[in-house]
Amino acid sequence: MQQHVVFGAGLIGRYLGAVMANQGVDVRLVCRPAIALWLSDGVKLTDYQQHSCEVERLNVIESDTAGDSSATPSHADVLWLTVKCTGVEAAASAMAPFVGPDTTIICCQNGLGSDHIIKQHYPDNRVLRGMVPFNVVEMSRGHLHRGSQGTFTIEIRENADSDIVALSQTINCGLLPCAVTTKMTELLWAKLQLNLGNSINALADIPVKAMLEQRGYRKVIAAMMKELLMVTKAQGITLPKVGSLPGWLIPHVLRLPDALFQRVANKMLAIDPNVRTSMWWDIHQGRQTEIQYLNGAVVEAGSKLSLPCPVNTAIIDLIKQQEASRKAWSADELLAHIS
Repeated sequence: MQQHVVFGAGLIGRYLGAVMANQGVDVRLVCRPAIALWLSDGVKLTDYQQHSCEVERLNVIESDTAGDSSATPSHADVLWLTVKCTGVEAAASAMAPFVGPDTTIICCQNGLGSDHIIKQHYPDNRVLRGMVPFNVVEMSRGHLHRGSQGTFTIEIRENADSDIVALSQTINCGLLPCAVTTKMTELLWAKLQLNLGNSINALADIPVKAMLEQRGYRKVIAAMMKELLMVTKAQGITLPKVGSLPGWLIPHVLRLPDALFQRVANKMLAIDPNVRTSMWWDIHQGRQTEIQYLNGAVVEAGSKLSLPCPVNTAIIDLIKQQEASRKAWSADELLAHIS
């Protein structure tokens, strides 16, 4: 049986590892001692579609013993890197004890470009990308809840990686819908379009569902998305459909009046009222955000094409201010700021 290691057992990493264990995969989670203690009593998994399971025991490796050969397992067949973009550089060195010559590394970060760091550190390994489209919240100690829709997708290469196809079929279940794609770059740009709203959630300082119910916030997100669509069109990238609507249509729907939006986009609002984005959590926990890998990726790509992206640029500046001093921005304030 293949041995899997989840490196970076935050909310997504713990959820992924627990689902894999429940599906009979031999998996170990590398995590901080405090998280290891929490996981000692097992994990309960639920989601917004009423799926649930309980995993009585998870195999964990405390991160401060990862370099100890007596505590470290043999090289992983598959290593799932689930740290945030901002932690990839440090993780690239720290995960070395688990990486052998035949280890496949699957990078599960938001945004664009962080996998290049791993490829530089491990040029001879197979490095693939994973796309996580949903939110996970911790409802209580040991209870992880998937609060929004989306299919976890793993990259495969043309006419190759049959083992990854089989792996995706093994872990595919109600709690973790899973698929593969040969067009991960296009998929990540489509996911990035949806992730642009993470910054607005962090600035609004309210749950995602409440944010989407206010037209002003939606208009700011639509303006950022318009810039992304301009950039991807110039690059010749056709965005696949990630959610219930095609990417080109989403900005138009977001700008609809509230009553009409709720009727037309009810699937967009099929989200647990507790969900907040990872950027909101980063701000509130005093951590550096992934803004440069999200909105920053749009601005950088636009700059290379001589296409200015002033709305995304303005929001990046606000998030950097938010990292230093938190402020809840109303929809009207944000609209005035980008005008």
